Amino acid sequence: MALLSRTLLVTAVLLTPLTATGRASAVAECTSSVPYVSGQGGYDTYRIPATVATRRGTLLAFAEGRHDSAGDTGNIDVVLRRSADGGCTWGPLTVVAAGDGDTRGNPAPVVDPRTGAIVLVTSYNSGAVTEGQIMRGEVTPEQSRRVFVQKSWDDGLRFGRPREITDQVKQPNWRWYATGPGHAVAIRYGAHAGRLVVPSNHSAAPPPGSADSGQEPKYYGGHAIYSDDGGTTWRTGFVDDDYDGRHNANETTAAELPDGRLYFNARDQHGTSIGHRLDSWSGDGGRSLFRPYAVQPTLNEVPVVQASILQLPGFGAPLLFSGPSVPTSRQAMAVWRSTNGGTSFTKVLTLSQQRAAYSDLVRVDPGTVGVLYETGVSGPYESIEFRRLPVNTL
Repeated sequence: MALLSRTLLVTAVLLTPLTATGRASAVAECTSSVPYVSGQGGYDTYRIPATVATRRGTLLAFAEGRHDSAGDTGNIDVVLRRSADGGCTWGPLTVVAAGDGDTRGNPAPVVDPRTGAIVLVTSYNSGAVTEGQIMRGEVTPEQSRRVFVQKSWDDGLRFGRPREITDQVKQPNWRWYATGPGHAVAIRYGAHAGRLVVPSNHSAAPPPGSADSGQEPKYYGGHAIYSDDGGTTWRTGFVDDDYDGRHNANETTAAELPDGRLYFNARDQHGTSIGHRLDSWSGDGGRSLFRPYAVQPTLNEVPVVQASILQLPGFGAPLLFSGPSVPTSRQAMAVWRSTNGGTSFTKVLTLSQQRAAYSDLVRVDPGTVGVLYETGVSGPYESIEFRRLPVNTL
């Protein structure tokens, strides 16, 4: 049934006249495309989308290519497809970071505004261990979560080998570690212009003698890492280390607001407070938060899932949020809008009633926003679709 659903989905997209060519005239007509279909290209499942537009206007669609199953562990590559026509058609799949039996993922790409280089930060762990084992401290440092960076200087055609930065950004008592996933932020305004900021999350080891030592049910926290030299060296910014279980900051997304502040929005990983989304702001380029993460009540429709935010350029322009819109299910991808810098959000568009999960937003051109998101008929991980949305509908 899943294979039939994937086939029907891809066939519907390919037969529509709106997804035809790479000509400039076709860009304005195209509405959607499907860069990744699970079961094709040598992978069982594609998950965890992330996207950026390069300085030349090329769209890069990253994902995890999971070789053997839809599971989060095992032999997983970071893969990429490129589009030169605004997301209507896509070039061949390339492997950016090969797992070679291990797990590489959580892609967090960003374009360096100073040089135009694409900087990609990813996470790693041994393919022989699980997230639960890592969080319980049952693995060696080599098997545990580690952090890598790599760059492309040619518009995403080729990337350098992953270079480890774990010692620069992971504290000794942290166990789980995840970058993003989804696009990171390049600061454009103010004293920190040029800084690259990657929203991240972690779990901490329980205090010595704690009753939680064998389980670690609540020691989740958010943090940010940043680079002021184009991704060569990295530092840890703010650390959300209030591990009381009320607000469990997990997969995180960020945007620079027109006034120069950074807005952070995180998944609440089963915190005890009512609500599934947390947020806060930073006025110093991600080094600290104005206040600890707290529930964002206007996004209570969103289930426990990764989501994305994107600030459109210009004062008065909206801050956009994408995510599923059924509180108890990964279903019905939608877009919300904030006109007050993330203080509150209003849902403006539902893309589909189909199953849907992770997503990432990108500005395609002045009149178009793109959403790269997991979706399917029988389940949310059948494909990764790219949907083009006119800004005037948002």
